[in-house]
Order: sequence, then C-alpha cells, then structure tokens
Amino acid sequence: MQDFPHHYTVSAAVETQGDIELHAAHVPNLPTAPPAEFDGPGDHWSPETLLVGALVDCFVITFRGVARASQLPWTSVRCDVTGTLERIDRATQFTTFQLHAHLDVPVGTSVEHAQRVLEKAEHSCLITNSLRGAVRLVSEIEVAAELASELAKA
Repeated sequence: MQDFPHHYTVSAAVETQGDIELHAAHVPNLPTAPPAEFDGPGDHWSPETLLVGALVDCFVITFRGVARASQLPWTSVRCDVTGTLERIDRATQFTTFQLHAHLDVPVGTSVEHAQRVLEKAEHSCLITNSLRGAVRLVSEIEVAAELASELAKA
C-alpha cells in the first residue's frame, strides 16, 4: 500500500441537458443522472446510488481482507445496502444505511468467529467510517451443512 495521504480525482462536465459523465484516470467513464425520486430518468447511476454502492463495495472488499487476516474460511458473501435519505433541519441527508450481509461458510466454521469478522469489516470499512449517517449491520451466517440439510428436507 502507498503511504497516506491518498488523493482520488474524479471530474465531470455537463451541459444544460443530458447525462452527466464522470471521468477518472484509468477507469471507464461513467454516465450518471438524477434518480427518479428527483425527477431524473431513474435508469442511470446517480449520486445517491453511487454513495450506497460505494458503501457496499467497500464493505465486501474490506470483508475479504479481514477474513483473510482472520483466517476465516468462507465461500461467498452477498450484501445489500439500503440508504435512507431524509430532510432534516432543511438539509437533505442520508440518515441511516441498513447493511444486510449473508455469509456462507463451510462446515466446521465457528459462527461466532464469522460474526466477529463481519463486524470488524463494518467497523474497518473506509466508507462507513466516512459517513455521517448511522450504519446498521444485519448479518446472516449460513453453514454449508445446515444449507444441505434444509435443501434435503424440501
């Protein structure tokens, strides 16, 4: 890893109508538009979806690193984040982020250890640490044998 501070530059140029295009070095351009809730088309990434997307992306990247350092065996993690945008004291802001993580682990894995790793990932995530809104982690941990026995009963 490079020494801190790190600097990330993204630029945009817009005209009076049409999409906005984000530009950053070494990555594809990203078209954006206001979301449907703000009278946009609703079919592009928006500042709101980008922020929530940054949180979920950072969480799963952080989880990978924490799981590796913690020697947690796992097979997959699925994560959804819902950000709640509200009007507080005449300012529009995200007030909460519900982070729902579903972690699949192999037989013999400690569920308690897996839960601690999920919580550490949430606490270590750069984006969750940069947000003003509260982040609430809800986790489900599924052990492979339990899944196999549940499927066998069906």
